[in-house]
Amino acid sequence: MSALPPVVVTRAEAADGPLSTQLRQLGLTVLLWPATHTNAADSNALDEALRQVRKFDWMVFASRHAVAAVLRRLAAQPGNLRVAAVGQATAQVLRQRGWRVDVVPDDAEAGALVTALAPQLSAGARVLYPASSRALPTISKGLAQLGVQVTQVEAYRTEPAALDVAECRKWIERDAVGAVTFASPSAVIELAQALGKADLDRLLAHARAIAIGPTTARALAERGYATTLAEAANLSGLARTTLHVLQNQT
Repeated sequence: MSALPPVVVTRAEAADGPLSTQLRQLGLTVLLWPATHTNAADSNALDEALRQVRKFDWMVFASRHAVAAVLRRLAAQPGNLRVAAVGQATAQVLRQRGWRVDVVPDDAEAGALVTALAPQLSAGARVLYPASSRALPTISKGLAQLGVQVTQVEAYRTEPAALDVAECRKWIERDAVGAVTFASPSAVIELAQALGKADLDRLLAHARAIAIGPTTARALAERGYATTLAEAANLSGLARTTLHVLQNQT
């Protein structure tokens, strides 16, 4: 296992983050190249929505960052509010604070959440969606098409990270990376911006790009890169697929 080449994690996480930890537990070497980071958003819209939180039937979370922003403002879950979360990791953060989570799709993908929620929502239901500044319209549009009223508010900002490009290029020039994991379209966009087309082309000519789900895979395909889709659209599936890909390359 130690002979396998290292894996790049582009997700915004520390060395002991969930994806990095799972990859190491599988015996893989991890290179942290976080392409994005999060900052607090202008809180006015979120504060106002949460002051009126009891008028909503559901709150939908697509990331742990949105959870953190809400939990800083709400001492407890309103009794009438039902909750949906994209992914077990996001749901776990809520449960650790005593929140009930009613819907968690098997795949940590926005489209899977809409599908899982569809049977639970009645026409006219009111949904609060605290989201990233870069949230794609998948959730808001998907829910609106079900006939519910969606209030999307910015809970945090997703911005470019200060990537150590010189260090990245040392690995790229040696063609030493085995795989690059992508857990969001934003990571694709910002890594491409930080490295430039020539370096990203060389990187992904020698390293397999592995995407957590179809939305992230599309962001890579639109830039002309072949992509392996994770066997399950969650961090565990991303880690396991990365291991399998590297084992099959040796």
